[in-house]
Amino acid sequence: MTTIPETIGFAVMTVSDTRDDRTDKTGPWLREQIVAEGHAVIDHAIVHDEIPDIQAKLKAWIAEPGIHAIIATGGTGLTGRDVTPEAMRPLFDKEMDGFAAVFHQVSFKAVGVSTIQSRAIAGIAGGTYVFAIPGSSGGCRDAWNHILRDEFDRTHRPCNLVDLLPRLTER
Repeated sequence: MTTIPETIGFAVMTVSDTRDDRTDKTGPWLREQIVAEGHAVIDHAIVHDEIPDIQAKLKAWIAEPGIHAIIATGGTGLTGRDVTPEAMRPLFDKEMDGFAAVFHQVSFKAVGVSTIQSRAIAGIAGGTYVFAIPGSSGGCRDAWNHILRDEFDRTHRPCNLVDLLPRLTER
């Protein structure tokens, strides 16, 4: 049986056709939060809103044993260019429906019914957690501060995602 890693390795993807290293706000903010919680950021990238580009980066990260979780910020809206969920779903072994449900509860408190414009999703692919969250600063903060930070805290009870890591690929 695989053991729980001492440090959780993350990859952070900003999905955008308009952001670059100077203008990306959510990717750097997420990386700061991850490190502040004692985790490691193994890699990060800005990827265009193109399904093949998103999938190629996801597949490379999923194959990397030191990456336990991937957070993509952006591309979860309703416009024609927002394709992050479409890129991710075919890669999922399992979808985590509860993530979207909880995200919308949290988001509703901040933006009201405008939360329906987000298609935040999560799943497991090849033993790696994969999350798609909004590219807005508020949506990114809501996802990290109210859901992901606790779920990646090995002391969070009654349970957390860290405890499940060794069992994600069992059959």
